[in-house]
Amino acid sequence: MSAVVLQMLCVAGLLGLAVLAIFRSRSKFNTAAIYSATLVMSAVALIGSIRWLLGDTANVTSLVLPVGLPWLGAHFRLDALACFFLVVVNLGGASASLYGLGYGHHEEAPQRVLPFFPAFLAGMNLVVLADDAFSYLLCWEFMSLASWALVMAHHREPGNANAGYVYLVMASFGTLALLLAFGLLAGPAGDYEFAAIRTAQHTPYVATLVLILTLLGAGSKAGLVPLHVWLPLAHPAAPSHVSALMSGVMTKVAIYGFIRVVFDLLGQPSWPASVVVLLLGGITAVMGILYAIMESDLKRLLAYSTIENVGVIFASLGLALAFQANGLKLLAALAFTAALFHVLNHSLFKSLLFFGAGAVLTATGERDMDKLGGLIHRMPLTSFVVLVGCVAISALPPFNGFVSEWLMFQAVLQSPELPQWALKITVPAVGALLALAAALAAACFVKAYGVTFLGRPRSVAAENAGEVDRYSLAAMFILSALCLAAGILPGLVIDALAPITTEILGGRMPIQANEAWLSIVPIAEGRSSYNGLLVMVFITISASLAVYFIHRFASRALRRGPAWGCGFSDPTPTAQYSGGSFAQPIRRVFGTLVFNARDHVEMPPPGDIQPARLRIELHDLI
Repeated sequence: MSAVVLQMLCVAGLLGLAVLAIFRSRSKFNTAAIYSATLVMSAVALIGSIRWLLGDTANVTSLVLPVGLPWLGAHFRLDALACFFLVVVNLGGASASLYGLGYGHHEEAPQRVLPFFPAFLAGMNLVVLADDAFSYLLCWEFMSLASWALVMAHHREPGNANAGYVYLVMASFGTLALLLAFGLLAGPAGDYEFAAIRTAQHTPYVATLVLILTLLGAGSKAGLVPLHVWLPLAHPAAPSHVSALMSGVMTKVAIYGFIRVVFDLLGQPSWPASVVVLLLGGITAVMGILYAIMESDLKRLLAYSTIENVGVIFASLGLALAFQANGLKLLAALAFTAALFHVLNHSLFKSLLFFGAGAVLTATGERDMDKLGGLIHRMPLTSFVVLVGCVAISALPPFNGFVSEWLMFQAVLQSPELPQWALKITVPAVGALLALAAALAAACFVKAYGVTFLGRPRSVAAENAGEVDRYSLAAMFILSALCLAAGILPGLVIDALAPITTEILGGRMPIQANEAWLSIVPIAEGRSSYNGLLVMVFITISASLAVYFIHRFASRALRRGPAWGCGFSDPTPTAQYSGGSFAQPIRRVFGTLVFNARDHVEMPPPGDIQPARLRIELHDLI
């Protein structure tokens, strides 16, 4: 059985589960059965994709089905690029299904979720496998409609209907842009097969229009600024395991579409195209994390953080376009590998964080961080895995987020090799934006973790919280282990990505398996290297020694005292440092320009017993 046939059989199984769930979705037993079967299908597809990616990627397999346009059929193809994104899709699908085994029992309306959950996974698989424009667009629209149905699952909650409406409008806009892009690629002959498009000659005018339309179509689905308006509305509205799929996986399917068109179907890129992608990526990264750090809603914060990570990926892809246009294949492979590595990393830690947000929501019924606090004592296991996700997304070693962003900055440092002065200026400027975004991301997740899990409970719900079910914890612990594994063994991931860079760019990074002590050397040892395993060993030993010396030479007595009240004796938990106060300095710097921020102060006159009030007004101007 060929690899593409196995993937299509798994897709057929997922579609069959979707049909079955329409009739059998109301009992909790059937909820467990649907999620269990979806887990099995996703796991089979995942294992098949990994085996093919690590095995014989030279043998591209394809399949033609007698459906679709009468003279065309439906073409599906599995190459190295598609195989990698299938790993991302099905790893996310398997972890979300495992999480759903526990989380699904708390679902108020399972009949609104279960039929569309496997259909959504099937749609994402089909988009990656499609090998002609008609099949691609049909599967793209199917994926969009299935995810829209999941966004509308809780349509009676305030704001969710509007979120579904905005999402549907933006999804339709993106599909229209992609339809026009493929129409230009097919040309007057109307040959919609990707193989024919790949070999056709495209004028610079057509290539520029296709790039713009693809940025609009794929960028709207991925969350590029200013096309991100649906994302902070739709992701919080969906159930948490669906939010993890939309944020951690579906945005990557959109990035796959951009890579497939711009890097594969269009042929050799021109360097001005890279400037557009670079600038959009850098601006998206900074704007996304600035929006995130202002949020008090935990799921909206994570949704805005996705915009930042999408910006990082697009900036890396812009670098790859710049190097490829100038024939610097090794440097192009470095930037492209950084982008793909971050695609994988973001799918891992963002899914983990949305699962953590879902666990907090299940335990407390709250998404507002200012109504939480103290959960580290009531949900110790969840707090541990969420801490792993926060460290990983903040790009701190030894976790995976550091490696992909480090590779990206290594590519930025090679910008003097580019001959065009526009790129010599643009690349360092975008690098500075990405460095700012990385620092703000660390601040954002210090705020998110500290306000949510540390301190004292700010509400009765937080005070009475308890740990979540074992299925949810298992999914989160698996993802946290993968975040660590990809961080301390990055050479294995880089070598696994090499067939993709060879297929798309005609070059690859040096073989990392040959390096001693599992180090990675992106270009040459004289320039840079990194060893995640040694960094983890150093952190472990130094932290252990610090704990030993403190307990050996300091007092062993456990001392408890009242929390410091900043000079005030009021013991109320609401007097703690809040998320708003944490973000205030950054709001002061960027508030007027980015958020149109306004502070409304109501100070009663002396003798009036009415309370003073401070109301902060922020706007996402786009």
